[in-house]
Amino acid sequence: MFDRLARALNVSAIPVVFFTSAGLAVLFVALALPYREQFAAFFGLLAGFTVAYFGWFYILSVTGLLLFLIWVALSRYGQIRLSQDHEGPEYGTWTWFTMLFAAGIGTILMFWGVAEPMSHFAAPPFEGVEPRSQEAAERAMQIALYHFGLHTWTIFTLPALAIGYFTYRQGLPMRISSLFYTILGRRIFGPIGWTIDIIAVIGTLFGVAVSVGLGTLQLNSGLSHLLDRPLGEVSQTIIVLTITVIATISVVLGLDRGIRRLSQFNISIALFILLFIWVSGPTLFLTAGTVENIGNYLHALPKLAFWTDSYQGGDWQRSWTVFYWAWTISWAPYVGIFIARISKGRTIRQFVGGALGAPLLFTVIWFSVFGLAAFDLELNQGVDIATAVQTDVSVALFRFLEQFPLATLLSVLSAVIIIVFLTTSADSAALVIDLLSRRDDQPSVTAQRAFWTLLIGVIAATLLLGGGLEALQNVITTLGFPFCLLLVFMAVALTRALHADYLGYSLDDLAEGRAPALDPMGADSPSVMEDEPPVPKGRHD
Repeated sequence: MFDRLARALNVSAIPVVFFTSAGLAVLFVALALPYREQFAAFFGLLAGFTVAYFGWFYILSVTGLLLFLIWVALSRYGQIRLSQDHEGPEYGTWTWFTMLFAAGIGTILMFWGVAEPMSHFAAPPFEGVEPRSQEAAERAMQIALYHFGLHTWTIFTLPALAIGYFTYRQGLPMRISSLFYTILGRRIFGPIGWTIDIIAVIGTLFGVAVSVGLGTLQLNSGLSHLLDRPLGEVSQTIIVLTITVIATISVVLGLDRGIRRLSQFNISIALFILLFIWVSGPTLFLTAGTVENIGNYLHALPKLAFWTDSYQGGDWQRSWTVFYWAWTISWAPYVGIFIARISKGRTIRQFVGGALGAPLLFTVIWFSVFGLAAFDLELNQGVDIATAVQTDVSVALFRFLEQFPLATLLSVLSAVIIIVFLTTSADSAALVIDLLSRRDDQPSVTAQRAFWTLLIGVIAATLLLGGGLEALQNVITTLGFPFCLLLVFMAVALTRALHADYLGYSLDDLAEGRAPALDPMGADSPSVMEDEPPVPKGRHD
């Protein structure tokens, strides 16, 4: 039935993946709009249950995957390329770095750069810490860097590493299901593989829709603040529509002409604003504070990485850490594929070092400049930003920028950055969803990519109309959990494949039981003392 319908509509898709994913998303929209309160209550209950019983699993899994990435990069597997051995990187380091931010992290930095440090500064989650104190500022910065540092990029880097390896080195289709070939064998091309890809598509649709929703709230609040007039659901819908139209145009242009140029343009403006705040603000304090924040982050990281808030028993983790991990995990399918596409030819060691290190450095600098400048306004200049953030977290950036010279220009440029970041997030996601939902022997169809872009915008508008920020948090906390489980199995599958590759066996040998099982304590286990892998004993290239 699906095949006949696909041919009739001229859809170049894997019928089950395309129609099931699209059908579930459309069904959600169709039911959520007329039953807003019921859907909000339903996902509120699901999110509460997920956090109460599996919040610890989110936190333990992400920390464990970070340790796994460090291990695999330092091991002798680190010299294996995400391509054939003779191929080098397709993109230069600077272009690669700017395109990493096209995946959506830029939206996070713009939204939370001021809002998160000020939120924890005004209401510290730790007992005994006085609100709006120097200690509160230090602890707030530690939490912000924990949320947006190594752990966030671990969630992006692991699937990107696995996808790049299985696609460019082993020749499998660029799908999430391909990552489980060492476990499932050729069953990835049947119902089990389709189910994995459907989970990836749904996660991507809602993960990016949440990003568009948060960006829309920020733009709406910013415009309301600048124009000094209330703006409500109508203006939010117009913003979502505008972003969707721009994203569709970028999708039509493609990766090189659209996303790459937008990414380079946007990172340039973001750097300009960052440097302007650095120079026009308390420069010495920001510079010294950035250095100190690196040490504070590394000192606090071991404790925060395993902190589940179990002793206090509050609801803080639900609104912050678990929400962040679930939200980021929901992006993992599309961000992983997108980063893999721009990372062909790099060694595993280069890839992990770059994908974790470069964004971490930029994140530390960004949060330090914006967060410390906001603390300076609060503690030394009597400007009450924290109250505004507690009232409406999405207005934080614009309330902050109005304290600096050229405030109007900075606010306009910030709005442009947010729009472009949201655009690159949406069109990157549409390209990836199109890849996941079409047959390998079919070219990409522009109309199909536009369909997914439109659907992302519709879901974002639906979530905003159905409860705003709380609805965004509850839906993504619930939907991120299935893919969190897939990430864990993904690490296992990648380890098995790398070990077989190192010993010279093919994936078919591994899937059919002809390759030796991985024995971490045996003679064939990886060692950080060996940098060069041996010559493969018959591995097919």
